[in-house]
Amino acid sequence: MLRPLRNIKLSRRLFTTRLRTTVIIIGLVLAAASVFYTLMVTGELRRSEEQTIEELRAADRNGVELWADILRSTSNIYGELVYNSDLFANLVRHTTVPFVITDEYLNVVVSNLPSTMTSDPAELRRAIERMADSNKPIIVRYNFSNRYYTIWYGHSRFMAYVTESPVSTLIYFPYVQLLIIVIFAIFTYIAFSSTKQNEQNRVWVGLAKETAHQLGTPTSSLLGWLEYLRSQPVDPVAVDEMGKDLSHLMKIVDRFSKIGSETMLTPTNINEVVGDTVMYFRKRIPRNVTLTYNGLATAPICASINSALFEWVIENLLKNALDALQGHGAIDVFIGENDTSVYVEVRDTGKGIPKSNWKRIFVPGFTTKTRGWGLGLSLSRRIVEDYHSGRIAVVRSEPGKGTTIRVTLKRLQDNE
Repeated sequence: MLRPLRNIKLSRRLFTTRLRTTVIIIGLVLAAASVFYTLMVTGELRRSEEQTIEELRAADRNGVELWADILRSTSNIYGELVYNSDLFANLVRHTTVPFVITDEYLNVVVSNLPSTMTSDPAELRRAIERMADSNKPIIVRYNFSNRYYTIWYGHSRFMAYVTESPVSTLIYFPYVQLLIIVIFAIFTYIAFSSTKQNEQNRVWVGLAKETAHQLGTPTSSLLGWLEYLRSQPVDPVAVDEMGKDLSHLMKIVDRFSKIGSETMLTPTNINEVVGDTVMYFRKRIPRNVTLTYNGLATAPICASINSALFEWVIENLLKNALDALQGHGAIDVFIGENDTSVYVEVRDTGKGIPKSNWKRIFVPGFTTKTRGWGLGLSLSRRIVEDYHSGRIAVVRSEPGKGTTIRVTLKRLQDNE
């Protein structure tokens, strides 16, 4: 019966995995196409912008070349300017390119820069340096003298508008878009995983409560039959052992009913809780297996736990240890404490666990057994870590020499 159910479960998981993979591939293809198209568009805009900048740069230089022609036409052969000041003033007002014309001594001859800038030597020097970085200056020389004029110029207002326009920053847009897609994919994956996990949790909680409900009726009936046996000439030792098994079954029903409910933790003597479980197992293990426990001979060790759920953890650890022994060997349950923690260790001399599987054994569904669902240790981890804020881990294991699993809880201080 379990094999068909498992096959159905595997088929559904395979279908879900394939569907998820298909959706992811389609999403990646669409994202890549979107980014490629955006890169293509921004590349065209960038090339258009560069072409416009080159045209404006050429126009600016042509305008400045006109000033070079004016200097040549308004100067005599010795480089002395002979010009109409009104004409120069009118030309300066209509020149959109910021420029400065200096003589060989860097004295300003003509400029359309603000007077506050040209009257301050330090500010003028910085302006000329910026212009020299932007454009190569034009030098006008004269054949019959050592005099020359230098035309320094920057970018026109149109050039500044183009270079500072948003088009220049569009080259980064595809990468921003890709980053947004990646972030969106991460959040989508997290949301999908959370939704799936919540759905699985609801299914398991419902299954656990239904199991507890179904076990309730036969358990109550068995209590009645047990009382009937006590009134009959039956070996009382056997009846008492049956009573212990029935009590254990009732604990299991109680545990399943608590899944999904608020877990109440109370200060409890760990020695007794672990000891009761060990004593129950001692009479139900193979003859060639020894089970030792140090807790009954040590001082009480207390921690805040839910006794029913914590017993479940110890039972799972003992069952796994028994499976590892395969009918012969030893199990040692050790309890101890330090300044901050209480710990319980279950040590066995079984077949051991490869180090690569130390963490995997607590993953739901992972098992090395031919039978079983791989839920015992994963359930134990959830009880310890989620409900008790503790930790459970493999601390020692070697193939052929055994395994030690430790459960660590917060120790109750003396004033708590």
